[in-house]
Amino acid sequence: MNRWTTLAIGALLPVAAFAQTAAQTEPSFEAHVLTNAEFDALRAKPVQLLIVDVRRPDEITSIGGFAVYLNIQPADLDSHLDLIPRERTIVTVSNHANRAGRVADALVRHGFKVAGALGAQNYETAGGTLTRIAPRGTAAASARR
Repeated sequence: MNRWTTLAIGALLPVAAFAQTAAQTEPSFEAHVLTNAEFDALRAKPVQLLIVDVRRPDEITSIGGFAVYLNIQPADLDSHLDLIPRERTIVTVSNHANRAGRVADALVRHGFKVAGALGAQNYETAGGTLTRIAPRGTAAASARR
């Protein structure tokens, strides 16, 4: 290789690295990621809404969640589809909307009406309030009994 070829390759490497990083950060789902305002508008009509939280119970306990939700693990979704009401608009929830987005896509493929995906931590960071419930056996849980 001559000096000009080496310089040209060196100049293109940062572009290739940026393209690879951009591809890694693009969501691997098609579902709409809800803004706080969109989610809060849906929560204003609770009879029409079903929140499907796809996080593990320990994540919900440690990070917080919403007062009323259906918890289904992504791996168990197909075997529990009959338990999900079809007449409700669904919002799927995970920590940063990644798992929620993939589950939202799966629910749409099964004919459910899905408004979008939400990241609980993103929601809180943007000013939303999460519900936190202390596990049994803690002082806070004991005081509520």
